[in-house]
Amino acid sequence: MSQPSPKIVIYVKTFCGWSEGVRGVMRKYSLAYEEKDVVKNPAFRWEMEQRSGQALCPCVEVDGHMLVDVSGEEVEKWLVQNEYVRKDGQPALEPRHTLRADPPAKKTAPSKPSLPAKASKSRFFD
Repeated sequence: MSQPSPKIVIYVKTFCGWSEGVRGVMRKYSLAYEEKDVVKNPAFRWEMEQRSGQALCPCVEVDGHMLVDVSGEEVEKWLVQNEYVRKDGQPALEPRHTLRADPPAKKTAPSKPSLPAKASKSRFFD
């Protein structure tokens, strides 16, 4: 069974490096999104200002959570931290935003093998 996709809306400018960085993150993770260019359509600028409370862009809205005046790097970091995607470029297997009947099992870090106690003599083999 596939996980539901997050609802993503990006408010961007046509020729803006930061906006292109946000688009790049969406492409990297193959995320479906709605793009609203605030230069081409002033109504989108007004909408962005109403939703974000400010006028700087790009802004990214993910499932109702607004990321304001962000770079692509900041968007990616937020998506990874909130388990929408994995850092390796893949969608998260069990995104936090999905509903579950039971909480997920607690993840534990793999244990590192312990080193033997320091030997009093070093041995070299031929």
